[in-house]
Amino acid sequence: MRVLVLGSGVVGVTSAWFLAKAGHEVTVLDRQPAAGMETSFANAGQVSPGYSAPWAGPGIPVKALKWLMMRYRPLVIWPQLEQGLYRWLGQMLANCTAAAYGLNKGRMVRLAEYSRDVLKDLRAETGIAYDQRMQGTLQLFRTQKQLDAVGEDTAVLDQFQVPYALLDPAGCIGAEPALARVPGKFVGGLRLPGDETGDAHVFTQRLAALAAAAGVQFHYGVTVSGLETEAGEVVGVSTDQGRFAADRYVVAMGSYSPALLRPLGVQVPVYPVKGYSLTLPITNAEAAPVSTVMDETYKVAITRLGDRIRVGGTAELAGFSLKLRPPRRETLAHSVGDLFPEGGDLAKASFWTGLRPMTPDGTPVVGQTRYRNLYLNTGHGTLGWTMACGSGRLLADLLTGRAPEIAHEDLALTRYAAA
Repeated sequence: MRVLVLGSGVVGVTSAWFLAKAGHEVTVLDRQPAAGMETSFANAGQVSPGYSAPWAGPGIPVKALKWLMMRYRPLVIWPQLEQGLYRWLGQMLANCTAAAYGLNKGRMVRLAEYSRDVLKDLRAETGIAYDQRMQGTLQLFRTQKQLDAVGEDTAVLDQFQVPYALLDPAGCIGAEPALARVPGKFVGGLRLPGDETGDAHVFTQRLAALAAAAGVQFHYGVTVSGLETEAGEVVGVSTDQGRFAADRYVVAMGSYSPALLRPLGVQVPVYPVKGYSLTLPITNAEAAPVSTVMDETYKVAITRLGDRIRVGGTAELAGFSLKLRPPRRETLAHSVGDLFPEGGDLAKASFWTGLRPMTPDGTPVVGQTRYRNLYLNTGHGTLGWTMACGSGRLLADLLTGRAPEIAHEDLALTRYAAA
């Protein structure tokens, strides 16, 4: 079949790759001049199945109020006259129960674990390189209260047989030797040895090149303006470069997916949650992280990518604003400077922001819509890089009519109608 994929971030490109591998004639449209130029450009760098968890959970409303009052805030909400924001927040609050948290985390871990396995196979097949490391993730707890609450997460890890280890301070230093330079900053940690790291932007661009060599056509600098429908199916895509048509259509436009789908009566509860990152050169390799350290207090991920340190975090609800706000830089700089003070040169750090497409329950939307030939692969939030390969493979299987390798019904848009 002829398949048109809208969006060339890491989710769109992996979708295109697996669709091409399934034998389809694939075309990708994107408004940017190259692949992976928006949310995939400078994310935290984690491929973290074990750390996959919804933001909505028990106690989050109280924690959120505390975060809003912190000097180095993990959460910022800008008051807006926008009904979509408050509707999304209401749906998220409805998921802040123990039952919902367990359900949502379970399906996120399922997809993320599958995605890591698919990525491993893709690496073996193509030899693709992207500053990858397979040395696990360390969730670092600064307080005993944080450490005591870890049981909520490990219960789900046990359920899905995800390996992990609870560490005392000495164990944390064993996993991340540079932490020996800052004794007293932490009380313990949760290590996830199966997690990986890598540069999502480099991966996306290199996979796009491999896909192009395999016959996928990429049209950059094309702005999609609408979907044309007739008799219950999509018949074309309107753009500033003319009309494109195919047999099947895949929307993988991240935070911009809902606006495209709304005129069709397809309501996708995705909201842009703005994140920030710093990328700084390593000045002392022995004082830098060896993989990813998650600073639980500030919700900041500190990742080693080759000769660089990537520091990602902050959840800012500010609509579609891409303004770089200095206070958000201070939060990231404080976290990495506190834990790895001699690892990198903050004076030479590049500062970036991107929009994470978040669903209220944290789970992406992957599958068919009520339009027979229209499919979605969006809403991955902070885990687009972690879930991209699995989501792309799953999407290709569903569109092709093959039986997927994992349970998938609860990833479809219909789960919101059922709720």
